[in-house]
Amino acid sequence: MKYRYERKYLVPNERLDELRTRIKPFLRPDTFAPINEKGLYQYTVRSVYYDTPEFNSLYEKWEGVEVRKKLRIRGYDRQQADSMVFLEIKRKLGDRIWKNRAQVSYNDVHELLNTGFANGAGKNVKGRNEEDARKFLFNLYRYGYRPVNLIVYDREPFHGKFDPGVRITFDKNIRCKMWPSLKDLYTNSGLRLVWKDFFILEIKYFENKMPTWARSVVQEFGLRHEALSKFATPFERKDISVFNIKIGG
Repeated sequence: MKYRYERKYLVPNERLDELRTRIKPFLRPDTFAPINEKGLYQYTVRSVYYDTPEFNSLYEKWEGVEVRKKLRIRGYDRQQADSMVFLEIKRKLGDRIWKNRAQVSYNDVHELLNTGFANGAGKNVKGRNEEDARKFLFNLYRYGYRPVNLIVYDREPFHGKFDPGVRITFDKNIRCKMWPSLKDLYTNSGLRLVWKDFFILEIKYFENKMPTWARSVVQEFGLRHEALSKFATPFERKDISVFNIKIGG
């Protein structure tokens, strides 16, 4: 499995247009994304994150454990009759990222989580999808994962013109709902902003070094690489979370 490198930067919303113009010579919009009313290629990402009763994923993030994983179920945009979701295990080793990712019909996912592959629940999950789905279910049952956080944001994606393996995203209007159920995946109610007046720039690439032009843009805009976590940050916000235990507590 191929590693991907990922670096994140918190950027003021007021610099979005300037940054979009600056990167234009090096990137093209991801045309798989739909065009919105403003003429931007953009879609909405929806993720229900899971954690163990001991909050292993959260503590591993806080403590900076080098090798860690998160479980989430991800969907996109609005719920449709044929909506598909993804059972994901996102694994991290330092700055390197890789995933196990299984595509499942949203109409089938609740039964699949409840019964596994018994009674034909996973009859439409085949091949690599089935392998990754079984890994997700193994972790879910073995460690007692349950939903703890819903994260929703609007993503504007780009690919490199000269290196299509380079992917840049602007994740905007990041909002959350604590202690959701999976049925909340497509909700728009009860969501709270996580970073007011900021968006997250993510730079993803497969080579050992970030592209030279990307490093130049980061320096020019005075951006600082941060260990930003959409999953963990809401737990740290007293105005959002009622989660009141601390590291080691």
